[in-house]
Amino acid sequence: MHGVSTTSTRTRPTREQTRARILDAALEVFGSRGIAATSVSEVAAAAGMTKGAVYSSFAGKDELVLAMMEQHVHQRLSNALDSFQQADDPAVAITEIGRVMIEAIRVDAVWHRLLGEYFALAHHDPALRDALRERRREARSAIARALDGAINQAGVTLPMPADDLAVVFIALSNGMGVEAGIDPDAVSDDLIGRVLTLLMRDTIAQLRSSAN
Repeated sequence: MHGVSTTSTRTRPTREQTRARILDAALEVFGSRGIAATSVSEVAAAAGMTKGAVYSSFAGKDELVLAMMEQHVHQRLSNALDSFQQADDPAVAITEIGRVMIEAIRVDAVWHRLLGEYFALAHHDPALRDALRERRREARSAIARALDGAINQAGVTLPMPADDLAVVFIALSNGMGVEAGIDPDAVSDDLIGRVLTLLMRDTIAQLRSSAN
């Protein structure tokens, strides 16, 4: 009587899982050593992969950095919209968006240092500057579409074009992130929420009126 083989089949990670693993490792290494001082080989070692495996997912270090930034913007957008949709009162919803943004600033302080470093590197390299500009435009467009979708569904209007408001959201996040990095006490937990409430007060009034 022959025994039954119990050999298990090893499941290969998907392309998305591999990319996520590399991005996580890159954030850790870049955050510790800085972008300019880190090589693709060091990112690969941190991810437990070969350098070739990293290059199979990303064309190079610059594409890796840009992908990290894109992922970060989309994560923040998703978290902010989730908090907006879960709140019953529009004023509370706006305040909650601000709270989520401040929380992200405190948790992800390394992001603002990396953005500042990459901006400085790109300033002296036209190709990097163009790539960074294009990725930021894509991020702003995604935020603007999400804002338009949420507001149109509610049947109200924004205080300014969604494209402009997306710039404001990103600038608030980045600017206050820098200030919080310099002096954490300067940025209170409700500061962005108060700013957004002032900016969106007419929209809040419309939302409350439409709910009654």
